[in-house]
Amino acid sequence: MKRVVHVPRYSDVGAVLQTEYDRLAKAAVPELLLVTDLSLEADAVQFIRSFAAANLKRPEERRHRLVVLDHHVSSKEHLAAKGLEPLASAEAASSVYDIGDPHVHLSIGIDRSATRLLFESRQLFADRTLEPVLEERLGALVRAIDAYDMWRKADPSFRQGVLVNEVLWESASAYVPPGHPWHDRFIGDLLMAIAAELQTGASPSEIELKVPELRKSIVDALLSDEPDDDRSLTMRARLYAALSRAPALFRTLSDGTKLSFGLDGGVFQAVSDHIMERGDTDRIINAARGGGMSFRSRNGTALEAARKFRGGGHADSAGGKLPNGSAFSLADAAAQIEPILCPPAPKEADSPFAALKNWKS
Repeated sequence: MKRVVHVPRYSDVGAVLQTEYDRLAKAAVPELLLVTDLSLEADAVQFIRSFAAANLKRPEERRHRLVVLDHHVSSKEHLAAKGLEPLASAEAASSVYDIGDPHVHLSIGIDRSATRLLFESRQLFADRTLEPVLEERLGALVRAIDAYDMWRKADPSFRQGVLVNEVLWESASAYVPPGHPWHDRFIGDLLMAIAAELQTGASPSEIELKVPELRKSIVDALLSDEPDDDRSLTMRARLYAALSRAPALFRTLSDGTKLSFGLDGGVFQAVSDHIMERGDTDRIINAARGGGMSFRSRNGTALEAARKFRGGGHADSAGGKLPNGSAFSLADAAAQIEPILCPPAPKEADSPFAALKNWKS
């Protein structure tokens, strides 16, 4: 995959899909969009229909491909509410829908996890043939995830799924946050390392003891080309120093404030300290998806800024709330914050005294 979009909340699905729709409408070359595990409510169903209608108007050689794989019962209900029923097939494990565009594949398999659906349907979006060793390793990981996600407690793989779930969630944002180019590599390498341990037959508690070592080996590889990496520091401290130099995690507002989005609180505190210590900026803000805002500064302006967002706190460490109550992306957060934090200067022509400027008695 060239580009991965994480959707951490179902309430963000509509806005994220609309952003993708607008982007693809302007794309000159055909792209493949893979949508998984989103729970297809009314806005998602509308996206699929709008995508197909717009896609059919593009020249054949420029048409995009859309693959939608889901496993929620409610998805079938929302599709039916929009007049979409699955094609009749007694053999298919998943319900397949005809959207009117052969470039769109939509299937729902309610008896399996989205991870398993993805693994079993990979021929729809990938042409790579897996080596037997890799196929077996991925299969072990998929079985564990599938048993846990579908809550099949009697399945022997369920206990392994508990371990995988714990490792995933404690590692998803506290090390390399979503939005950084290393995130998917870090999580992918960690899950593959766990998969290799699952294959050995080790118990979940035995694998749990190895997780810190596995994480550290992955971080060592990520930081191998970092010239200022200090291996005498803790693994997280080393990571945070590198993350503080990552342009992808920040947007610089017009007044020089740096804005990040959705960072874990500990990550933000450490990363912002590195940034200000280098003198890159005097103030940094982190906006959370749920609407919370954290302000850090080195010149006493954190509180000044926080007050503009119904907030308070200390001179260099304060909190506030996003105007809309939540955000779904860095761009969304910036669009809410910039007009309030950095309002444009009033135009001279708008002044009631502008007409008198050149007046002479």
